[in-house]
Amino acid sequence: MHTPSIAVFTKNRSNPAYEAARIGADRAAAAFGAVTTHHVPAVADDVAQQIALVHEVLAAPPDGIVFVPVHETEVNAAIESITAAGIPIANPIARMTAGQPLTFVGSDNEALAFDVARYLLRHIGGCGRVLMLEGIAASATTAPRTRGFLVALAEFPEVRLIGRLTGDYQRGVARTAVSDWLDARADRGAPLDAVLAANDVMALGALDALSGRGWQVPVIGINALPEAIDAIRSGQLLATVDFDAMKIAHIATEALLRHLRGERVPKEITLPVQIVDRSNFAAWDRPLAQRDCLRWEDVVARA
Repeated sequence: MHTPSIAVFTKNRSNPAYEAARIGADRAAAAFGAVTTHHVPAVADDVAQQIALVHEVLAAPPDGIVFVPVHETEVNAAIESITAAGIPIANPIARMTAGQPLTFVGSDNEALAFDVARYLLRHIGGCGRVLMLEGIAASATTAPRTRGFLVALAEFPEVRLIGRLTGDYQRGVARTAVSDWLDARADRGAPLDAVLAANDVMALGALDALSGRGWQVPVIGINALPEAIDAIRSGQLLATVDFDAMKIAHIATEALLRHLRGERVPKEITLPVQIVDRSNFAAWDRPLAQRDCLRWEDVVARA
């Protein structure tokens, strides 16, 4: 019996969300008796390296590919080469803008950012000074999450957006950006009342910078990563959103494998999201490999 081979392309090894995605792909493959190989740029989010990895994989083509592009457009030629080779692609998390993916699996980034931002702004009483941490510009999730934050802020005229920093979806970059921003205002005490961060690792970087000065203000993130759940449990992080890359990649890989055995799969699958805070975090308080995966039947019913 043929063992299906699945090549999984993710953006980097520095963002835990993509480690979660790799775990999800592996779990789905194991359930279907398939094998995965992982192809990750050595330099985070490097366009040239992801293109080179695609060409390496096409030299010995797999049965299918799970593909997260490192850039919205700059890897399009490589994606087109996959389509030209007749290899089916499942596209999770960050939407491709080229090729012919058999399915896209993700969540509504603008809506989830709006929901968690409004949660934070209500928490601070609809009044105060807010700092925003945005992701890497090339990421397909950055613009919609920023829009969601800004739409929520517009609902609260007594909230003032006092800074927009780029954290590149990385903890260290966010920590440095927030630290530098705070240093420039060192003579003003705590110069902010809350932080909107477009993913969990940037939220954790903001917490690092704030706690180093003995300050604690409400911070939210996105992803529901285990470290974020730990921070919610300890009272450091106010909330996150269950944009779970493990579940998303699991469903994308399952869709690909079902396609390979002749089943029809939805062209687009939007997974539900939920705000996670101290009232409900227990459901997420476990390692990624031990979290429940979504049932295909339930996902298809919503698609």
